[in-house]
Amino acid sequence: MKDQHIPPENTSPESSYLCVEGKPDLPKVWAAIRQEAVRVQQDEGRLNSLVDDVFLSRDSLACSIAARLSRKLAREDMPRDELHPLLQEILLQHPELSASMASDLIAIDERDPACHSLMHPLLHYKGFMAISTYRLSHQLWKNKRRDLACYFQSLSSEVFGVDIHPAARLGCGIFLDHATSLVIGETSIVEDNVSILHEVTLGGTGKTSGNRHPIIRSGVLIGAGAKILGRVEIGRGAKIGAGSVVLTDVAPHKTVAGVPAIVVGTSPSENPAAAMDQSLYCSGI
Repeated sequence: MKDQHIPPENTSPESSYLCVEGKPDLPKVWAAIRQEAVRVQQDEGRLNSLVDDVFLSRDSLACSIAARLSRKLAREDMPRDELHPLLQEILLQHPELSASMASDLIAIDERDPACHSLMHPLLHYKGFMAISTYRLSHQLWKNKRRDLACYFQSLSSEVFGVDIHPAARLGCGIFLDHATSLVIGETSIVEDNVSILHEVTLGGTGKTSGNRHPIIRSGVLIGAGAKILGRVEIGRGAKIGAGSVVLTDVAPHKTVAGVPAIVVGTSPSENPAAAMDQSLYCSGI
């Protein structure tokens, strides 16, 4: 019989840069979202019911997110009339979750030229909805409600095509661009202000137990299709080229690319995650 899996505590004395920067102004964020919702309702009548349910009938960002996710995640296993109050209860009991989600919205609005407002990701972006579902499942995981946490992980994988283990630790201001086929393993740590494109894997290298997934420091940009495997550390402000396979540590502010990835330059940006420039600068190694 297989030995019982004991989840690691997933702690690191050097990985404390999680949701530590300035907190977003939640009333200001919510007011901007409501204002945009009014415009959408006036301009596009066919969205009236959706906009009213998710935004105009709600009195806070927490309640709005609970409404949107419950519309997306409801299933026969857990219909919306059960799911909505559960999600809303978690969000209202843990206001730090709404602050993290607001930081994610701001990151998307600032980094994605296709984003038109703070409301836009909440209404349309599966990357935002997937990381919000992760944040709820992570809270359940911390509260020792691990079966329910894994249920939400499974739902997110099914509905959004994004598989983030609820034990993984993700900071604030995370932008999951497109997000399809993203995988983040159980002991991964992703600090604040990181941008990750679609088809990225933060994975292990086999059946090794314990801390076996990557640590991604603040300001990192990970290009589409990159695979970062094992307990490697991607230094602050580094850039991972699209399609790369990273098996060793990457120093801060270095750009790596290839299979296996090698250093091809130094990022000209202090914060590649914010700059969203995926070019490879093959100089200044």
